[in-house]
Amino acid sequence: MTQPTYLTRDGLVKLRKELDYIRTTRRQEVADRIQRANSIGGTVDNAEYDEAKKEQAFIEGRILDLERIINKSTIIEDVAEDSDKVNVGSTVTVMNERRGKKESYFIVGSPEADPSQGKISNLSPIGKALLGTKVGQVAKVQVPAGTINLEVLDIQ
Repeated sequence: MTQPTYLTRDGLVKLRKELDYIRTTRRQEVADRIQRANSIGGTVDNAEYDEAKKEQAFIEGRILDLERIINKSTIIEDVAEDSDKVNVGSTVTVMNERRGKKESYFIVGSPEADPSQGKISNLSPIGKALLGTKVGQVAKVQVPAGTINLEVLDIQ
C-alpha cells in the first residue's frame, strides 16, 4: 500500500489554483505557440516548434501530477489524532544539540515542503525521525555529516 500524500487545506487550495491556471491559461498559450511556429516554418527543423512541443509535454505531465496529488491527498487536519506525539500537521520545537539552538518545524506532506519556511516533509530524514516522538524524547537523524540529535521540547 502506498503512503498517502498529506496536504493542509491551504496547500490543497494552492494546488487547485495552479491546476486551474495550467489547464486554462498555460495550455492555451502553448497551443498558440505551437500553431504559430507551425505556420511559420512547418514542423521539420523548427526549433520554436520543438520547444513548444516539449513545453506542452511538460505541462500535460504537471497536470497529471497535480490531479494525482489532489485526488489522492489526505487533509492534515483530518489525521492529527493525538497531540502528545508528533504527527503530520504538528509544529515541533526541538533543541538541535549539534548547533545548540532551538528550531521549529511544521511537519507537512512532500508537495508543501519548504524548509526555508520551516515546513518539512514527513518523508524527509528529520520528518521521519520526529514522527511519533513525544516531548522530552530525542530523535536521532542520520545525515551525511553524521548523526544529529533533536530533543523534542514542544508539540503543537
